[in-house]
Amino acid sequence: MRRAVYMLMAVAAVVAVASCGKKGPEPAAIAAQAAKGYYDQLLRGDYKAFVDGTYRPERIPESYRQQLEANAKMFVAQQQEEHRGLKGVGVQGCDADTAAHVANAYLIFTYGDGTRERVCVPMVESKGTWYLR
Repeated sequence: MRRAVYMLMAVAAVVAVASCGKKGPEPAAIAAQAAKGYYDQLLRGDYKAFVDGTYRPERIPESYRQQLEANAKMFVAQQQEEHRGLKGVGVQGCDADTAAHVANAYLIFTYGDGTRERVCVPMVESKGTWYLR
């Protein structure tokens, strides 16, 4: 599963470099694309991958992991009930504090009923990878 996350990071880095035209990717762009990628996994029903995208410095018990996956599934079901589902996720921007290794990614959720919502997703960088905080 970590391999999928690393692949996601590599894609985000390429996108960031191409869009910025600078020598290296901007940390804010990488964090924003990572946040979008984690929520895209949620939309595809890959709750395990979504939970893997959450920063946890220590290993967690399997029962707790199952609860986190069940919570993600319930969130998707709730959005289905309230808004005819979460249909898309877009990036609006991101503010990153590279010294503190944190960022706030701003995503736009598009729902099945036509409404849109701006969501702030806190992120944290650990060992070169951005995770949901």
